[in-house]
Amino acid sequence: MKNITRRLTALAVLGVATFGHAQDVPALARAVDDHYNHLRSLETEFVETYRGEGLERVESGTLWLKKPRKMRWEYRSPKEKLFVSNGQSVWFYLPAEKQLRKTSLKKLDDLRSPIAFLLGKTKLEKELRGLSKALDETPVAVGNTVLRGVPVAMAGQLSEVLLEITPGHQIARIVLVEAEGAATEFRFSGWKENLEMNDSRFQFTPPAGVETVEGSVGP
Repeated sequence: MKNITRRLTALAVLGVATFGHAQDVPALARAVDDHYNHLRSLETEFVETYRGEGLERVESGTLWLKKPRKMRWEYRSPKEKLFVSNGQSVWFYLPAEKQLRKTSLKKLDDLRSPIAFLLGKTKLEKELRGLSKALDETPVAVGNTVLRGVPVAMAGQLSEVLLEITPGHQIARIVLVEAEGAATEFRFSGWKENLEMNDSRFQFTPPAGVETVEGSVGP
């Protein structure tokens, strides 16, 4: 009888804990939405790691975001490259190769493209189906919470997205898992919010002698 009572008590505690985890996900998602939807601009350092097909690639640099849909990814390591959007057009420039590719943001099929919509358009529960706590994932920093969901907009390309959220409701890490198993992880740090940013930062003029190719952009 005592064993049965202990089991029932354990199940009850587990049930309450699980219910609690489910209950606070919507509140956490709304807090993240509120944080980013009130930002006009954001500057952050990033580390981008790709793992797949037996290889790992690590790159780093600085990201600038500005409403509406403007972004500038300035890669410094291991080699320089530039990924810029003015909200309509997107440029991808490799200085070492003197190569410039250009496309429209609407046609962009790139894992960085959803981040352009982060400021002012965030609604996690709408964009990530089945949003829940990823209890099997260890956060990079103590006190952070990892959420998991299936992206609606890129469902054919991505199988799931992980978001690591800080206690201040900032996104510290995004992991984009592709359908075939490859994963791209972005880690962000050193956030500077609502800085004054000139729109010229999100324009690009090709250097002399650089040929522009219209079409696909990235990686």
